[in-house]
Amino acid sequence: MSRRTVPASERIAAWAAAGEDVAFRGRRIHAFHRPGERPALLLLHGFPSSSFDWRGLLAALPGQEVIAFDALGFGLSDKPRDHVYTLGWQADLAEALVERAGSPPVVLVAHDMGTSVATELLARDLRGETPLDVRGALLFNGSVILERASLTLGQRALRSPAGPLVAGLTNERAFRRQFGALFSREHPLSDAEAADQFALIRIHGGRRVMHRLVHYLDERVRLADRWHGAVRDWPGPLHLAWGLQDPVATEAVLDGLRELRPHAPVTTWDDVGHYPAVEAPERVAAAVRALLADAPGR
Repeated sequence: MSRRTVPASERIAAWAAAGEDVAFRGRRIHAFHRPGERPALLLLHGFPSSSFDWRGLLAALPGQEVIAFDALGFGLSDKPRDHVYTLGWQADLAEALVERAGSPPVVLVAHDMGTSVATELLARDLRGETPLDVRGALLFNGSVILERASLTLGQRALRSPAGPLVAGLTNERAFRRQFGALFSREHPLSDAEAADQFALIRIHGGRRVMHRLVHYLDERVRLADRWHGAVRDWPGPLHLAWGLQDPVATEAVLDGLRELRPHAPVTTWDDVGHYPAVEAPERVAAAVRALLADAPGR
């Protein structure tokens, strides 16, 4: 498929060139596949960012097979204004991209919104409803248990009746302020990172769908029994890792996950915020290696 115009940042252009555009259900999706040692890492990004977040992790794990993608509505993928965005649709997309990569066994590595895509895939696996061969999962800094999270002002505004107006009026200055507040004191958001992240939101009219994308928070309430049950009952190795300076997916969320799964291995980082894969990718890589050591059939 032909490539589309991407923002001028050299880092974004390099990331775009490393992947490709693929079609899924009539939508154009930016996807990345790197062959390597199996099981493959299926990387599931968060809101409002994209697979661009994973570039440091990929550099830290050079020999591992990786499948990553920009979920519909995010990054370099299509951002249709008439689509009803659900995490079930994004999970269907993940399954299709793994099949496209030759159906390798996978471990799920998931952040923020992606943790709920992961728990949907685990719920399907529990019920025999997925073609994926899931060997393990690492969840980090996601508000899986929504009632324990502290949503940002921006998230609350996007969920409100004024959401469409708020989305359309989002500017780079406001974005930098709110996005920067998610990072730790020790690893602050850089100017270059902020510019790239906002460019990836703006491309293809992304600001105009942000109020639609945030509906995944409502799904976390509606599907809580299914997704929390997957955390509790899925029989494979499930690890947790957490930046404790996260102001949204706070330590209270991690405590709730520990209650659901008391014996899950847990890694915590006192000096990391909501974006560990951006702030400290080498530490996330170490957590991934620990999960891979537990994954069956390596």
